Amino acid sequence: MSQINASASGTYAFDDQFKVNRLGYGTMQLTGEGSWGPYDDPNNAVSVIKKAVDLGINFFDTADSYGPWFADRYLAEGL
Repeated sequence: MSQINASASGTYAFDDQFKVNRLGYGTMQLTGEGSWGPYDDPNNAVSVIKKAVDLGINFFDTADSYGPWFADRYLAEGL
């Protein structure tokens, strides 16, 4: 059985040194209702980030409006 890894999606090169897997994760899902406020279970939000990294995700889509700030906090803790 093959291992699931985001690298199977291919890569995108920003330049010669900065490459990411095409399959990324949008952190808008790590916020409260309507993309506002904290996630219902902050520990689970951090676990989601850690699992994404385990699966080879190395590109995370963030925005200062996600939460605001909450998704970034969970991302920082998970990384």
